[in-house]
Amino acid sequence: MWGDVAIAFLLAFIVTIMATPYTIKIAKKIGAVDIPKDKRRMHKKEMPKFGGPAVILGFLISTIYLLIVMSMEGTINLLGIIVMSIICIIDDIKTIKPITKLLGQILAAVIAVSFGIRIDAVTIPFLNVPEMNEIISIILTIGWIVGVTNAINLIDGLDGLSSGISVISAISLLIIFVLNGSPLISIILVTALAGALVGFLPFNFAPAKTFIGDTGSNFLGFSLSIIAILGMAKTYTAAVIVLPLIVLGLPIFDTIWAIVRRLIKGKSIKAIFKADKGHLHHKIVARGFSQKQAVLILYGISATFGIFAVILLDSGIWKALSFLLMVIVALGLGYKNFQGEKSDTQMYECIECKYIYNPKYGNEKAGINPGTSFEDLPDNWVCPVCGEGKDMFEIHQ
Repeated sequence: MWGDVAIAFLLAFIVTIMATPYTIKIAKKIGAVDIPKDKRRMHKKEMPKFGGPAVILGFLISTIYLLIVMSMEGTINLLGIIVMSIICIIDDIKTIKPITKLLGQILAAVIAVSFGIRIDAVTIPFLNVPEMNEIISIILTIGWIVGVTNAINLIDGLDGLSSGISVISAISLLIIFVLNGSPLISIILVTALAGALVGFLPFNFAPAKTFIGDTGSNFLGFSLSIIAILGMAKTYTAAVIVLPLIVLGLPIFDTIWAIVRRLIKGKSIKAIFKADKGHLHHKIVARGFSQKQAVLILYGISATFGIFAVILLDSGIWKALSFLLMVIVALGLGYKNFQGEKSDTQMYECIECKYIYNPKYGNEKAGINPGTSFEDLPDNWVCPVCGEGKDMFEIHQ
């Protein structure tokens, strides 16, 4: 088995690292370039955003090669990946509406379900959960696939963030699958995905030479969601059912909070599709950390989730909780030494109307006294010009 795992990783790594420079050239020719046309974007120059096909190519060549060589039984649903890729390639070249992209994600999920990808059992400790009927199974599976796909896509806001978190998640799932005795196909798939991402990261980590784009981030979320189902198939240990949820906890939490935040702020379903600067990576950068520091912090949080899930499976809930407690204590003791550089005189600019909040003058009409730093403003404070909330402000350069 370990020989196959090594082949899956190395072949995907080599194909991706060799293919990525070509995708950079192709991106410039076909117009798949991200232009920093608004202040919400963290980069300041045009950037190719067509790295996804290189990752997909590395993953597919590695997987198909092993399927042929090993003559493994069963098939992998590639049609859903193809549908997802086509829609996102169009989005990378010519931006499409969020609702259109969502419908494409749902279609890809439905295709995956039609090929037999199902969450067909959920076990909760100390509770007798009735057997899941087919309709609930289908709805739950589609919701999981679409949810994880969007979670990875939405967290793709800094150089190397979504690809790095996906590597950490893939490695965590690999360890869990091996410990759990999961089907070999799931182990091969997650290893190939990790290898492809490690081959792409040198081009994507700050300062990035290319972005993974919607094609890549949607592929990562779609693949991770399906691989997690395959790895948990026919497993009835209570803890194992929730392990993929824990491993992907960071992007899932960020997405749920984004939905809640936008609903409260916009007071309509349409508001969910409106981009903002309220994601975790935006908040960390706003506190004075560099993009690279913010990415490494989020890597650490994601790794903590992954290690927690592994310990939970291997050693039980109490050892996992004791590990988490030690991490929290360590963070609490060292927090002040690792805060970003910020100043009470730092000004912030609204990305919508360009209003600049200056702590020196405050906002007396809203009851904000002079000398009040941006971080100390009430959560419900809004831009006095256009009415946007704090999450739509960024550090004024």
